[in-house]
Amino acid sequence: MRAILCAIAATAVIAPTLVVTHAPATPVRPRAHVKAPPQRVVPKAEVPPVEPVAFVDLAPDEARAYNAGIPFSTAPNPAARPFRIVGSAEDRARALDCLATAVVYEAGDDSVGERAVAQVILNRLRHPAFPKTVCGVVFEGQERTTGCQFTFTCDGALDRWHPSDIAWRRARQVAELALNGAVYRPVGHATHYHTDWVVPYWQSSLDKVAGVGSHLFFRWSGWWGTPPAFNRHWTGGEPVIAKLADRSDAHRMGEALVAADAAMVEAGVATDGAVPAAIAPVPGEPNSFLLTLPKGVTSDALPALAQRTCGDRKACKVMAWSDAAATPRTLPLDMAQVAAMAFSYLRDPDSGIERQLWNCAVFPRWKPSDCMKRQTLRAEPVASPTPSPVAELDGVRRRSVTAPPAEPPRQP
Repeated sequence: MRAILCAIAATAVIAPTLVVTHAPATPVRPRAHVKAPPQRVVPKAEVPPVEPVAFVDLAPDEARAYNAGIPFSTAPNPAARPFRIVGSAEDRARALDCLATAVVYEAGDDSVGERAVAQVILNRLRHPAFPKTVCGVVFEGQERTTGCQFTFTCDGALDRWHPSDIAWRRARQVAELALNGAVYRPVGHATHYHTDWVVPYWQSSLDKVAGVGSHLFFRWSGWWGTPPAFNRHWTGGEPVIAKLADRSDAHRMGEALVAADAAMVEAGVATDGAVPAAIAPVPGEPNSFLLTLPKGVTSDALPALAQRTCGDRKACKVMAWSDAAATPRTLPLDMAQVAAMAFSYLRDPDSGIERQLWNCAVFPRWKPSDCMKRQTLRAEPVASPTPSPVAELDGVRRRSVTAPPAEPPRQP
């Protein structure tokens, strides 16, 4: 029995040893070779160039292996300062939809990833190397077929895929928080990022500072990656992005406004970028405008033109005619002027009203609710003259009516 137990013990020790010492060698996958440009730390006196995005030719697994071998920077990674957008409602609306589009197309319906992307975009806005508007940062290089800063802006993704209503609402919530001071601290002052299955050429000149999901975040090496470098401010004047017109009221209205301004320029009416210079409110009515529409203006451009005319007025009324000869100069309007009106716009937030109506005989519309009620001109009824009292005629004998005599009182 003792011999059997000894044999079992020996087997338990010797067998694993033999397995380990004689096991076939596991091939070690060599780190992918990347021929990247040498690292260059840009001096403070020179603004670092923003290069078009180009990738090293690597398979996804090779790229992941390479990226895993790049260490994270050990230098401090302070959070960015809060960003709060100011300016007109028009600018804020455009910035919000540009930022929401970027986060949902770059990070998908992932609120954490969306917050990280939003922070990078706002970091770029504050850096001297990038545009100074939200839409300018997001759509930088959109005119290129390749090499734009955010690939969804130039690779056709905006036409191929649309986020669900829920995803779009969530992206707009993330964007609104970011534009009102929310900071995503983990990415610090990162200005670049990419997914872990690609290797862009610019990576070798930046410091790897954070990883969020499958995305890696980078900042410039040297002074250009430190907080003092992020010293620029939002300038206002968010551009109209035609690619967003089908999903953003702000950009659709803006696109119509561009068309309206072009028509006004063609008609010889100068604009100052806020209110058409030739348009002034009605004397004594600072919130009312009577204007002649420029030739060639489209019906879709009229609401934007009216809003541009109203500017920042809380309450405003715009009435427009297509014929200068029919355009009145003062209020109130008579029936003929009302009937000739081509377009009207009214907003009164205190009453919850914002409405635009078209004269559909001048500007045909698909929805009957867009059309003004037809004004029927009628001749004013002529009142019948009040008959004059007929004077008594002399020489006409009239029968007089004499009351009967009263009965004498009866004696009791």
